[in-house]
Amino acid sequence: MHNHLTKAGLGLFCFIASLSQVHANTQLCQTAPLLVTAKKVGSVSYYADDCQQDWETQNIRLDFFYQRDIPEWAFKKAATYFLRKNVANFSDQSILNQITMLYQPVKKGDLYSLNYTQSSSTLSLRLNQKKLGSITNPQANQYFKIWFGDSPFNAKLKQQLLHQ
Repeated sequence: MHNHLTKAGLGLFCFIASLSQVHANTQLCQTAPLLVTAKKVGSVSYYADDCQQDWETQNIRLDFFYQRDIPEWAFKKAATYFLRKNVANFSDQSILNQITMLYQPVKKGDLYSLNYTQSSSTLSLRLNQKKLGSITNPQANQYFKIWFGDSPFNAKLKQQLLHQ
């Protein structure tokens, strides 16, 4: 019994330590409601090394906490649509599509994290802290143009997250 508790405690400690390593350099900048056709489906939190600095020049992360079930096709359709609108020369062969293809359906209470590490130009996607995959490419952070581009998913959300 004691050995089981020790292993469980050690596992939890390692999990928490790994989270702090993954996100050690970011601070919470802002949280805003995530609205789809005027219905609140969850919330989004924006993290950055420096909340006053341009999102394109630093480590950033978006955490999406869902209060409703959403099918995977909805994520894929929306991501493709807004990438086409916001990323120059975007096509079906774009490396950014490798992230889009990772989306899975979510249930109420699920958390998606999209994390960009500038030093390695790596973008990773996690669902409930489980890494689904990543890409390493000089343009990887352009994926955030879905929310921060000139034609974002929701202009008010962009303003709320970036304090514009």
